[in-house]
Amino acid sequence: MLILSRKIDEKIKIGDNITITLIDVHGDQVKIGVEAPKNVKVFRQEVFDAIQSENKAAVVDAPESGNEKAISAVSALSKLLKK
Repeated sequence: MLILSRKIDEKIKIGDNITITLIDVHGDQVKIGVEAPKNVKVFRQEVFDAIQSENKAAVVDAPESGNEKAISAVSALSKLLKK
């Protein structure tokens, strides 16, 4: 893990097209801005985890005849979310 120190309004670049900007620090809360292309999915970790849990639950609840198709769809979605 890379750990960086930044002051308000300073930026961090990730690759050529993602920019993280430190917006505000108030107590133990930090606000950041993320500029990324629309095709790049950006989630808070807890939202990402909830999406994956819901997708896995959907596979378990899927009818037997469609399980393979559902598992394939969830696997593809998980790969997209990890990018």
